[in-house]
Amino acid sequence: MTTMDQTSTDPAELDEEARPTAEPGRFGGRMLRAVVPAIMLLLLVLAWAWYVTAYDVPHYILPSPLRVAEAMVEDWGILFPALLVTLEITFKALGLALVGGVLLAILFTQSKWIELAFYPYAVIMQVTPIVAIAPLILIYTDTTQQALLICAWIVAFFPILSNTAQGLKSVDHNLINLFELYGANRWQSLILLRLPASLPYLLAGLRIGGGLALIAAVVAEFAAGSAGAGSGLAFRLLESQFRLNIPRLFAALILLSVTGILIFFATSYLSHLLLHKWHESALKREN
Repeated sequence: MTTMDQTSTDPAELDEEARPTAEPGRFGGRMLRAVVPAIMLLLLVLAWAWYVTAYDVPHYILPSPLRVAEAMVEDWGILFPALLVTLEITFKALGLALVGGVLLAILFTQSKWIELAFYPYAVIMQVTPIVAIAPLILIYTDTTQQALLICAWIVAFFPILSNTAQGLKSVDHNLINLFELYGANRWQSLILLRLPASLPYLLAGLRIGGGLALIAAVVAEFAAGSAGAGSGLAFRLLESQFRLNIPRLFAALILLSVTGILIFFATSYLSHLLLHKWHESALKREN
């Protein structure tokens, strides 16, 4: 008995002993995911700077990273207000797409006739190039900003609608039967079962729609040819191209890229916050 008592180990003690070794590994993995892309970016910038210097490339063809950084600082008063205009259109369009896409997806799952009537036209809106319909939207709207908002909304709307509708239809049939067995009505099943189960799909659509809304806001402004003090970054890109101010053009492109990355990370973090405690896609494996 004494020997068995000495050799037996409490599972709680095993967990306490294993925890210190698991945490550093997890922290190291996170650091690795952050450090490797940063090193890769640094190498690309260094290669860019070396190429411009070694081959004496004119700055109006390919500016050096230093010239782009100088343009970012010098033209910040021009680029930042334009970025705010583009962001305003992007987030308004994304918000409208989120509300409209979720509501229409709910209607699709509640009525097969509504889905048959409207879903084909939602597909048509998605597959029609926004550049082709932007001139028509400009004709039928009062202001250019309204036209840009509609164009960005059209592009961001379909991924949210499609993903949410798919999520609402992908609920486990056994759970649906269980709700019906306990006498839940259609709206109780929707609120308590279908909507929570479709949340991962909705968030995936939101993550896609966020990037597409930014792209559509820029492309629509290209198509609209808007200009002036209230214009977004697309106008600044065109202006820099026409004036051969290539360092400012690169600075505007970098601002757009960073903005798109931040939108992606923001939507990904929101997805993590809402799913990490219960959904399989966000839970960590125990082995």
